[in-house]
Amino acid sequence: MKRHLDIHKDDTVQVMLGKDRGKRGVVLRTVPATGKIVVKGLNMAKRHQRALTQKGATKVMQGGIVDFEAPLNYSNVMLVCNKCDKPTRIRKTTLPTGQQAIVCVKCGEIYERVKEKV
Repeated sequence: MKRHLDIHKDDTVQVMLGKDRGKRGVVLRTVPATGKIVVKGLNMAKRHQRALTQKGATKVMQGGIVDFEAPLNYSNVMLVCNKCDKPTRIRKTTLPTGQQAIVCVKCGEIYERVKEKV
């Protein structure tokens, strides 16, 4: 079941449940098919990686224990408002121009996505 997620890449979220409760981070990617998101630096897990070699190639991947960000369930995080800097639920609204927007429930301001410059 593919679910539409209101949280997008580069949004700031706060974890509400789990071992990282209370911590904030930036969303790296979303997985709508499973309803999960990956947050930078949170929900760290370890994977034992085997060393890999490809035939006919000089590229060799080193083995060992690799740390990575495991996906969090969408329901365990809340979006952090840009204006009031609090974790909040959101409401959807239609602007006078006809565009869809999301509004912070706590302060009533329109949530604007911040575009990071690379």
